[in-house]
Amino acid sequence: MHMKQHMRRRALVAAGLTTATVVALSGCAGGGSDADGPTEITFSYLWGGEEAKALEAIIADFNASQDDIVVKGVSSPDTQKQLTSMSSSNGSFDISDNFGNTVGAWASKGILAPLDDAIAAEDIDVDDFVPSAMEQMTYDGKIYSLPIAIHSFQLLYNPQLLAEAGVTPPTTMDELAAAIPKLTKKDASGKITQLGLGSANDSTTLTTLGYAFGGSWDGEDGPTPAEDGNLEALQWYQDNVIEPVGADAMATFVSGQGEYLSAQDPFFSGQVAMIIDGEWRSASAAKIAPDFEWGVTAIPAATPELENSTQVTASTLFIPANSKHKEEAATFLAYLVSDEPMEKFAVALGNLPGRSSLAGSAAFDELQDFGVWAEAASSPNAKSLASRPYSAEYATDLATAFDEVVRLTATPEEAIATVEERMSSYSSK
Repeated sequence: MHMKQHMRRRALVAAGLTTATVVALSGCAGGGSDADGPTEITFSYLWGGEEAKALEAIIADFNASQDDIVVKGVSSPDTQKQLTSMSSSNGSFDISDNFGNTVGAWASKGILAPLDDAIAAEDIDVDDFVPSAMEQMTYDGKIYSLPIAIHSFQLLYNPQLLAEAGVTPPTTMDELAAAIPKLTKKDASGKITQLGLGSANDSTTLTTLGYAFGGSWDGEDGPTPAEDGNLEALQWYQDNVIEPVGADAMATFVSGQGEYLSAQDPFFSGQVAMIIDGEWRSASAAKIAPDFEWGVTAIPAATPELENSTQVTASTLFIPANSKHKEEAATFLAYLVSDEPMEKFAVALGNLPGRSSLAGSAAFDELQDFGVWAEAASSPNAKSLASRPYSAEYATDLATAFDEVVRLTATPEEAIATVEERMSSYSSK
């Protein structure tokens, strides 16, 4: 390190780090400030647009709060560029973000720095993070990332369209199945003009429905795509969403949809009566379609004991193994996941906070029905896809299988059988 002793001592006090932990954290490729001023670290993040502006405000708050570290924020929404930098001998950033299901694969490759020493030094209460999200943060007994925000998925609906069709918000899968045809319209040529149940992302929708039918996509020994609940969910989707309108008509409808989360978004524009999507919809609706009336309810469960089933994903922060400034990056990471910055970030982006203790904060009161997503995220039936070395390969194969299900080119059993055949080639479980 290149920091004079008095500067080092001041930095340690500001960071709350012990000398022993600094030694452990700074087993890196150099870094630290020189005698002339603070250390500059680079925070390369995937967010852009309004989300990036909100993040830059938090970075500015941190920089103004102390004199030893200057964080330079860089919006770089390119995951391949991110991975290339992390895999090189000379990385271009010191802290970054991604989704929780990448942690296992990246940690197994040795490109993430373990955070356990930093967590202890900064006195970060990991027990306060949402449990289903923290499951994705660990690999081989060590923590490699921390969630700044989490996401859950619920059923949004257009109350005007439901009322016109004589439908009340469904509470069971049978009710949901019965509502879909009443809310679906076609013109004389067979072209869909209104869809009963839409999907923002087929993979997310179908894995989430798997949980609602009591399935699980991962077990202790690896992927479990052929569980009964998963197959039931896929069959339900084929039977009730795709087959009544036809795969070709569905593909044509989807290809003609307006841009996601724009004013022409199919849900905001009334082309889709119901959709399974995340909590960010609340903030987006307020900004993009302020006059649009909508409601949200729990995803109907196949049986009562599966009530409030949902999928939880996490926006996570990590330090790459090739960072030259690990101790300073750890200090900044601890700041980002502390209460006030995390809450500020979550409110600005319309995301659920990564800490359970912030879920009921009054700061979220202006976001319509936000508590519905928060309640689901803390439910015992909230599940996450595993974050393991095989996760990227598995996700790719599941996406292919789901595409076959949606296009009606394979039965659920046939599509999932192909995934099972490929599992033997996956990276170590």
